Amino acid sequence: MKYDQHLVTQPADGYELLDSGENMKLERFGDAIVARPETQGLWAKQKPELWESANAVFSFDEAKGAWNVKKPLPEPWVVPHGTLRLIARLTNFKHVGIFPEQAPNWEWTSARIAEKTRAAASPPRVLNLFGYTGAASVAAALAGAEVTHVDSSKQSLDWARENARASLAREESIRWILDDALAFAKREVRRGAKYDGIILDPPAFGRGGKGEVWKIERDLPALLSALKELLSDELGSFFLLNGYAAGYAPRAFAQAVESVFGELPEAECGELHIQESGSSRVIPAGIYVRFVRE
Repeated sequence: MKYDQHLVTQPADGYELLDSGENMKLERFGDAIVARPETQGLWAKQKPELWESANAVFSFDEAKGAWNVKKPLPEPWVVPHGTLRLIARLTNFKHVGIFPEQAPNWEWTSARIAEKTRAAASPPRVLNLFGYTGAASVAAALAGAEVTHVDSSKQSLDWARENARASLAREESIRWILDDALAFAKREVRRGAKYDGIILDPPAFGRGGKGEVWKIERDLPALLSALKELLSDELGSFFLLNGYAAGYAPRAFAQAVESVFGELPEAECGELHIQESGSSRVIPAGIYVRFVRE
């Protein structure tokens, strides 16, 4: 395992971290600029004059959060990222449905899929658990994979379908599953299913569509055990585990993965960072573990 291999999202046409500090971040998603709380931003703002350009600002008042729209904002709006066209909208949970820290992972999985496609007669099969708004699924589909996208929220599935349509992904390239991730994985093991790539981004806590309760400290080991059975042993098969706001260090996730899959000298783990435009500063935005069978 290679430790401390941090992945950094750089400013791009579709997304830019304009400034940060004082527990806030100022971001451009396509043509819209939003300001949101950021607990990692313990430093001072470098470009205070830019903050007046925000279309919308999210803030908390007595533990309740809300957006204050200051300038006209087309909603929803489309944010480009390479071949992806992602739908953004303001939500009650401060996010806009796009997670730019994942951009290096979208590119990594697309490259792995392209390699598998060149070496195989049929499209690689990819499983995306806790798929949420689906950027990873759409990126995988556009790279040539047949994707199974699983999420327990119908609203999230509908949003993911919007992203697939906006990005012109083939309708038959993604299978949409409304289900609890752990329950689905266990059923797939019983069916003898195999996948050439597995992606998962589990929350610290969640509820399935049938009332199932997900607790990462209790359920992640069982899920990893199921995924070991589902991941193909063929060369080039890949695995990617992301974590956000779960309070764990990258090495904790790495050791959880190795405790199930065995020693993985080809694996890497670290933090996900977002580079601030025109600055050496970054915002830590999650952790990851990934490997390819070699």
